[in-house]
Amino acid sequence: MKLKTTFFLIVAFCTCFSSLGQDRSVHKQSFTLKGKVIEETSANPIFKVNVEIEGGDYTTTSIGGSFAINAKLGDELVVRSDNFKTVYYSIKSKDFVIVRVGRPNAVKPITSSKFSSQDIFIAFLDSAKSVLKKDAEKSIEFSTTALESSPGKTPTLLQKSMAFETLGDAYSYWDMPDLAVENYKRSIVNQYSTNLDIKLASAYVKNKNYQEAISLFIKLSGKELKGIQKLYVYEGLGDAFKATGGTKKSILNYEKAIDIATRQEMREYITTLTVKIGDAYSREGNKKAAETYYDSSIDLSKNESPKRVAEVKNTAADFYNSNGDFEKEIELREQTLEEINTRPNEEDISSPLTPQRQNYKIANAFIGQEKYKEAIPYLEKSIKEADENEDLYVEKDARRKLSEVYRDIGKFDKAAEGYERYVEVVDELYIKKEQEISQAARLAMIIAAKQNRIAGLENERELNESRYKLAFENQELIEQNNGIQKWIIGSLILIALLLLFTAYSQFKNVKQQKRANNLLALKSLRTQMNPHFIFNALNSVNSFIASNDERAANKYLSEFSQLMRSVLENSDEDFIPLTKEVALLEIYTKLEHSRFKDKFSYEINVDKGIALNEFVIPPMLLQPYVENAVWHGLRYKETKGLLIIDFKKIDSSIVKITIEDNGIGRKKSTELKTENQKKQKSKGMGNIKKRISILNEMYKDKIDVIVSDALENEEGTRVILMIKKD
Repeated sequence: MKLKTTFFLIVAFCTCFSSLGQDRSVHKQSFTLKGKVIEETSANPIFKVNVEIEGGDYTTTSIGGSFAINAKLGDELVVRSDNFKTVYYSIKSKDFVIVRVGRPNAVKPITSSKFSSQDIFIAFLDSAKSVLKKDAEKSIEFSTTALESSPGKTPTLLQKSMAFETLGDAYSYWDMPDLAVENYKRSIVNQYSTNLDIKLASAYVKNKNYQEAISLFIKLSGKELKGIQKLYVYEGLGDAFKATGGTKKSILNYEKAIDIATRQEMREYITTLTVKIGDAYSREGNKKAAETYYDSSIDLSKNESPKRVAEVKNTAADFYNSNGDFEKEIELREQTLEEINTRPNEEDISSPLTPQRQNYKIANAFIGQEKYKEAIPYLEKSIKEADENEDLYVEKDARRKLSEVYRDIGKFDKAAEGYERYVEVVDELYIKKEQEISQAARLAMIIAAKQNRIAGLENERELNESRYKLAFENQELIEQNNGIQKWIIGSLILIALLLLFTAYSQFKNVKQQKRANNLLALKSLRTQMNPHFIFNALNSVNSFIASNDERAANKYLSEFSQLMRSVLENSDEDFIPLTKEVALLEIYTKLEHSRFKDKFSYEINVDKGIALNEFVIPPMLLQPYVENAVWHGLRYKETKGLLIIDFKKIDSSIVKITIEDNGIGRKKSTELKTENQKKQKSKGMGNIKKRISILNEMYKDKIDVIVSDALENEEGTRVILMIKKD
């Protein structure tokens, strides 16, 4: 009884969910007609049946067979599917409708809320659907349980298809497109449908498999599709072409989708597609055309929800920011704030539609106009709101920007005070990031375990089927003496193939898990590297401020702030362009030289033949070698030393980086260390070695490092790094 009650609640939820997707622009006398489509003899619900009002609204049935559609008394309800004869029904009341397919005049209006008991499989799948956008782990668990819900029985092809499609929907929503692609493919193998192909192509776009997506969408465009399906196909083609630089093709497909949305009065889709055309023109550099479409999208969104209006205006504001039209950007962001404030703030802190982010962006626009005093109140509001909402990312940026503004207008006390709080927030953010990495690793392990469980379930069923087949064949062989040897050999080969397939699957899973572990290790080493660098750099700042006048200290602090900003911007990336690493190295070397002017001079030479943007390098890879050269080699030299950093092109795919100093050398530096220093290992150099080792394992010897003495008398140190392009 409890299971039955739970199932009915799930069906009611799915029904309400379906009704939210319909066009809200209905006549004053319209109402929401609710109903269900079931098979006549078994009373089982039928999934994805086309339900429409003649000349009006359109929807499809949910997994539980339910539907909700905008209608008026006297309208003609049409229920279509390839699996049964089309049913027509004239709406004469607002009662719940049950459509029994399989015989003429199969529509029966009822007022009772009692339903026949449903299959356990459908109940679990409805549960998975109901929590899909709330809890990824639970949704995946329900889908997996649905496949296991009939012990000793093999799910039908339709059931497998439905379960894998629900898994694909969950992975797609939670931004795991690779797993979405895998499960949509499994669903199609079990039972094909056009809607599944559309979902698979959309998952290809999210997973950046653009060529596969374009091929599949083009194949679909040649089929006979329903209106909403055509819209999805043309929109998907537009997204794929835009991502691959095909602006004209992208706009052409968006316009086709708009034509369909206009004919079917899908206003929200028209607004979305108009924004996407503006994005395409913006990417192409056609500012005038992009501005026209962004302004048009704002006008189109006026009749939609405040959240939707805010989303459109925020997108347009980003466009005006990128083109330096700060006045227009400020106007739109002020309006966006008004739209946000008309409803409770339910947005995730990562959403751009939070007051703290909008106030921060308004402040940036004022700073872009050099209106620093006007920017200060918005930065203060952003900091306050970010603190209230525990948004450390925005608070960090806003505090840093506020400190810079106070510095630029000459209020150095407030600038220093703001910078101190900024450093505290950075420390908090590092702790939060470590927690997020830990949580992400846990979720990845859970999802991998569930995927392995599903794969194991499929393999176990296949094996059970093979065992049953073998037993049946053995019984046949007892009764028939002819062909015994052939049947046995065939069965053994089948089992061997299954075992080989299982072994290969396990090997592949282990390989993927090893790669995931390497990626997590790299992120962990980066999070250790950044605090280590900041600690050393802050010691330098403290020492310099203590020994110089205020003006020089302020200049040094400004350059250090610029260096910190570059480090933080690069901290989340596995690789950055060589251009950024060179720029960071120039700032760092300049800072160290400012402190030790009498100890060394330096040169940074970059071969003009190197296309720096074509080479990538792990962030903060070179800085520890330069730091060692200054702090352990040149600083202890009695005469003024020389540091040379050289970037030389070996060929089109290899760059040689040389960091050489004529300091006291590694041997003498080791002798000068105290006993305590000798016991401690260099964390920075240790991390560098670990990072290079992991990267070379993952990317096949991408980086070679050689460390040697620069001179024959064991003085000086030379570090040579060979960076490969691919």
